[in-house]
Amino acid sequence: MSISLSVPKWFLTVLLILSLAAAFIFGTVSNASATINYGEEVAAIAESYVGSPYKYGGTTPEGFDASGFTQYVYKNAATQMSIPRTSAAQYKIGKVVKQNALQKGDLVFYATGEKGKVSFVGIYNGNGTFIGATSKGVKVVKMSDKYWKGRYIGAKRVIK
Repeated sequence: MSISLSVPKWFLTVLLILSLAAAFIFGTVSNASATINYGEEVAAIAESYVGSPYKYGGTTPEGFDASGFTQYVYKNAATQMSIPRTSAAQYKIGKVVKQNALQKGDLVFYATGEKGKVSFVGIYNGNGTFIGATSKGVKVVKMSDKYWKGRYIGAKRVIK
């Protein structure tokens, strides 16, 4: 014995549309999205190299000089940016940033040789510090230290 139900096609179509609408309205929708703060990520990558040795002309973790360090970090961070090789050339790119508006990842520039001439660059790390490849290796430095404070030239934001 078999039972057959006769249901109009329009009824099935309406039922399907209502089911889809209910699933769309009441279903779980994930709006989660991750965004990268590139400046913070650059600073974090820079911090991971604290303790690396200094090497004149160095551009790798086996030994960095100041601009080799910043160039390496920017290239190997999520930014994957290619920035110029020398601190003087790096100073020519990006947007000028006032010292009181610095954000993590900004480049900070110093005159460690000839007065007024850019010869050193580091990566701002927040709280008045930068990470740079000093003659004593990669380290976190307070911008307010007497040596650095008097040699500060300016800062640039190269991350858009």
